[in-house]
Amino acid sequence: MNSELMTLCNDFIRNRDIIKQDFKMENVYIYPVCANVFLGKRQNVEPDKMQNCLRILKENTGVFSNFRGNGRIPMLSMLALDSAPEEKFRKALTFYSKLKDYFWGSEYLAVASMIVTELVDETRYEEVAERTRKIYEIMKAEHPFLTSSEDSVFASLLALSDKTEAEMVREVEACYNRLKPDFFSGNAVQSLSHVLALGEGSVEDKCKRVMDIFYALREKGCKYGTDYQLATLGALALLPVDIETLVDEMIDVDIFLSGQKGYGFFGIEKRTRIMHAAMIVSTYHTDQNDNNLMGAAALSGSIALVAAQQAAMCAAIAASGAAAASAGN
Repeated sequence: MNSELMTLCNDFIRNRDIIKQDFKMENVYIYPVCANVFLGKRQNVEPDKMQNCLRILKENTGVFSNFRGNGRIPMLSMLALDSAPEEKFRKALTFYSKLKDYFWGSEYLAVASMIVTELVDETRYEEVAERTRKIYEIMKAEHPFLTSSEDSVFASLLALSDKTEAEMVREVEACYNRLKPDFFSGNAVQSLSHVLALGEGSVEDKCKRVMDIFYALREKGCKYGTDYQLATLGALALLPVDIETLVDEMIDVDIFLSGQKGYGFFGIEKRTRIMHAAMIVSTYHTDQNDNNLMGAAALSGSIALVAAQQAAMCAAIAASGAAAASAGN
């Protein structure tokens, strides 16, 4: 492993541990997702900034706000990275109110508002909110039993494309139909297809790269998860990097993580650990300075990575909710 990738690995663990220390009793899946939010900007966690953002959140939302749910810490992480967190949160609340004209409120909608306000000008909030609903409705019509509130995050990212709503969903469907025979979980394949639709290239080429990476990992004894982990594999497949390099780097990072606290026998399971390795490798190959840009280059790189990160975030939020419900019972 080269020195830059090793530095990212160490920063990932350091950020995870700092957040875990400052925000105890969260679900274990939340902390690595937050760590990767900071990693994507090549910044380290500053506890004072996180606490200031928590103050901003509490002063501007009620106790039962969806901004205070299981996605609270990832959203605080996104706020802490902004040079003007109060203004960013104001924008997030503004866009959230626009989205609520078209959706029932949810934690996922709150997450979507935090993401989109980093990528689009405030003058477009109404347009993007309306497009998000149109895309979501087409998704729902295609897959009524698979599409749920968490897909509003993907719909909001797809709404940023220059393509029409129908064109975007048509590409999602083409990816889904190409990949579904290879995997059991239709919901996971749908999330993967959303990520791929954000990237450039033909459906066949993108889907082939996903499967080539999947089987190359398996050939080297590394079985990649086939549930919520698949979306991150899509971000890898969109990178303009040869497959052998991606696979070797993933395995190196996975070996590193396996020796870290929290990833052992009683820690996060291997399939999620490998997904975290994929997130780190994707971040390593994505220019952090492109996250605020739009256009073809961004859609094929940074925004696809953002989509994969949010898939991991949504999975962590869902896991937290399930754990809370289990504890309550």
